[in-house]
Amino acid sequence: MTATTTEAGKAPTGHPQRWLILGVICLAQLTVLLDNTVLNVAIPSLTRELDASTTDVQWMINAYSLVQSGLLLTAGSAADRYGRKKMLIAGLALFGIGSLVAGLADSTAQLIAARAGMGVGGALLITTTLAVVVQIFDETERVRAIALWATVNSLGFAVGPLVGGVMLDHFWWGAIFLINIPVAVMGLAAVIALVPESKTKEGDRPDLLGALLSTIGMTGVVYAIISGPEHGWASGHVATSASIGLVVLAWFVFWELRIPYPMLDMRFFRNQRFVGAVAGAVLIAFGMGGSLFLLTQHLQFVLGYGPLEAGLRTAPLALTVVALNVAGVGARLLPKLGTPVTIATGMSMLAAGLAAIALLGGHAYSGMLLGLVVMGAGIALASPAMANAIMSAIPPEKAGVGAGVNGTLGEFGNGLGVATLGAVLNSRFAALVPGAVGAASLPTALAAAHDAEEKRRVAEGFASGLETSQLVGAVAVLAGGLLAALLLRRAERSDAAGA
Repeated sequence: MTATTTEAGKAPTGHPQRWLILGVICLAQLTVLLDNTVLNVAIPSLTRELDASTTDVQWMINAYSLVQSGLLLTAGSAADRYGRKKMLIAGLALFGIGSLVAGLADSTAQLIAARAGMGVGGALLITTTLAVVVQIFDETERVRAIALWATVNSLGFAVGPLVGGVMLDHFWWGAIFLINIPVAVMGLAAVIALVPESKTKEGDRPDLLGALLSTIGMTGVVYAIISGPEHGWASGHVATSASIGLVVLAWFVFWELRIPYPMLDMRFFRNQRFVGAVAGAVLIAFGMGGSLFLLTQHLQFVLGYGPLEAGLRTAPLALTVVALNVAGVGARLLPKLGTPVTIATGMSMLAAGLAAIALLGGHAYSGMLLGLVVMGAGIALASPAMANAIMSAIPPEKAGVGAGVNGTLGEFGNGLGVATLGAVLNSRFAALVPGAVGAASLPTALAAAHDAEEKRRVAEGFASGLETSQLVGAVAVLAGGLLAALLLRRAERSDAAGA
């Protein structure tokens, strides 16, 4: 890489092997993101073989995303200072080792711990992939490159159930983690051979206390959401967890404002363009992560499909995202429509897709298919626009931190979506079927039913809970999209007035 690319963050023509490098880092990115949703189709297997409750399963999913959320900003800062290639190599190695441990786990506690360990490697990978994209592409090609990167980002979430279904159809549940190992090895070899090193001479020191505070704070808040249906929303257990989480997050903000080398520079939040993109990024991950968590259970528990069949039936979401972004639809529309309109349109389509799944997909797949396609079109429009808005609001020398912010929002939104919509499902299920404990899984509740009529009532209660959860997700996504568009529009007008 030339000195201009390394130090200033851009070059007139970009790196000569930039498209090949993009393919390599997207492979690494895909591997990490698959594990956000690959576990969803294994939920029935885990409830049977590991005797996992709904709360256990949520923690298996959230342990991975919460650790990533807490470490992404520190990982991004470390990549800026010590080298993005080094962080890619370290991340792939740690992710592969964590996958091996997860695949061989024989209890829910071991699997949760292994997933948390995988999150450490994932944090290093997610920050450096987007940072490298910003470094090797010039401004004329960057939007297109980020759109392709965002395609893989969305693909990882959406294809996870399909990959998991294929693996579970032929192997035991541990294989969904062991398949990561050869991919990590291939990615490691390609990164060593192709990806150039880049770093900022005056990088910031890692903010270890900030990472610890953000991880503890978010864990406390999400744990309160997950455990609410089981212990009661007004219980001391939930109130204590939520209070600790909120207090620690407030301490995190106070700490970041006072130290000279913050993990997250709070001055970024004075930029309305940054705040608008932040709001949209969280809500799109919230809707996508939470809906896929619910959707795979709906397909298997309510409609009666097997793991592979359920995975295949979520594929239209991923195929729509890939088809539109590979064709460059989002990258071409963004300059014409502008960032606010593009994000508002995409988020509205995502919300409409969620609503269609809730209202039309309750008893048949046809309505669900319509919702998945509309969701995919919305994601293809909104995701690249939001990633580009976040990265353009942050100086190029802070590319790693910018990527950390973007990744943190996605991971936190995904974890919060799973926790919140899962909590809505459990609460609705417990209200409609008082005999079923909120933390119990549907198979457990069905097994405890005494006759066919009671089993029918349990299944209908679960389906009603799924519908309510999807509608809550749709409202949240729509509100977030409109808020993001409003803030971005105000930022553009402010910039125009200043000019």
